[in-house]
Amino acid sequence: MAKKPLKINVYEAAKKRITWVFDTFDKVYVSFSGGKDSSVMLHLVMDEAIKRNKKIGVLFLDLEGQYKVTIEHIKQMFELYKDHIEPYWVALPIALRNAVSQFEPKWTCWEPGKDWIRQPPEMAIADQAFFPFYNYNMEFEEFVPKFGEWYGQGRLTACFVGIRADESLNRYRTIVRNKNKYEDKGYTTWCGHGVYNVYPIYDWKTQDIWTYNGKFNKPYNKLYDYMQLAGLSIHQMRICQPYGDDQRKGLWLFHIIEPETWSKVVARVNGANSGALYVQESGNILGNIRIHKPEGHTWQSFAKLLLCSMPEKSRNHFENKIAVFLKWWYDRGYPNGIPDEADPKNEADKKTPSWRRICKVLLKNDYWCKGLSFSMTKSEAYSKYLKIMKRRKQKWESVMRSLY
Repeated sequence: MAKKPLKINVYEAAKKRITWVFDTFDKVYVSFSGGKDSSVMLHLVMDEAIKRNKKIGVLFLDLEGQYKVTIEHIKQMFELYKDHIEPYWVALPIALRNAVSQFEPKWTCWEPGKDWIRQPPEMAIADQAFFPFYNYNMEFEEFVPKFGEWYGQGRLTACFVGIRADESLNRYRTIVRNKNKYEDKGYTTWCGHGVYNVYPIYDWKTQDIWTYNGKFNKPYNKLYDYMQLAGLSIHQMRICQPYGDDQRKGLWLFHIIEPETWSKVVARVNGANSGALYVQESGNILGNIRIHKPEGHTWQSFAKLLLCSMPEKSRNHFENKIAVFLKWWYDRGYPNGIPDEADPKNEADKKTPSWRRICKVLLKNDYWCKGLSFSMTKSEAYSKYLKIMKRRKQKWESVMRSLY
């Protein structure tokens, strides 16, 4: 989609969008993470809220495995705007991805009975009965829209989200591809039940974020200063739960920036230490860049070897995904099975199937098989998905023979 330049700068455009939201929506809240984008957005939204003498909700979903300096910044922000916000600091058991272990592909923050990385603050909502929609160990992606529905109470509600389109292709798609917009505003997306996400700084560049911080001298997360000292560029800096598929790339930073937190991060989740050691390495350890099959193996036999080496639960999960992948290509010109390998560029662009692609997914521990063009399956549908896959695998007998 072609970009359409505005005749005003991004700061003025963001203020204009925020003003429109306050004029249009009955209820307003901010989904806050403590990151650089989220913090700038909260400042901008609060400027408008204070001007109107209006209280708004602020949701911070505390995922336990976070830097102390980030938590201190969030406390500072909540204190700064305490007279103008309805705070929701949530510290409930939420299921999260663990990309550094096949034995523990998910972990639960604030899981009862575990030695937590830190203690939640007194103001945190830790009572599992507080939200009527909450179910123990629900996914992060489930909690967020359910909160919006609960907070809106059936009224037209806006949730401010601080993502920028140039951060990643997925974020760009989130904004430009969603056709369910409010009043055809390109920076809004429908979430259901009268709730819309609003992205007021979607067109900002990273430089714009730091220009704002330098010009207005408002609080920002000092973790970014430590990241700069560790050698990261402004485009490499990310703040999120540490064990995810993309986030594991930054695990090593805990060791440098907060060694006392690092020791707890390692003890808390299976595989964190090895993940930090090898995530930057190219090769078979975590499937990065170029991989190699063992001597005497084809990629197909190597895939079977990798599957056999996994715990049963992980093996069954990956076999289900691979079965769908094989069946999809079986129906699209590969009745005799997919090739062992193909043109590397076509594989990287996901234009052609191969067993090498499957091996790369297995080595990367790509749990949702994004490398095979899958998207994440929501947990409430996952149990149904497993039952469906059991029936499908029996039906796809000819396709499944290649797996065994």
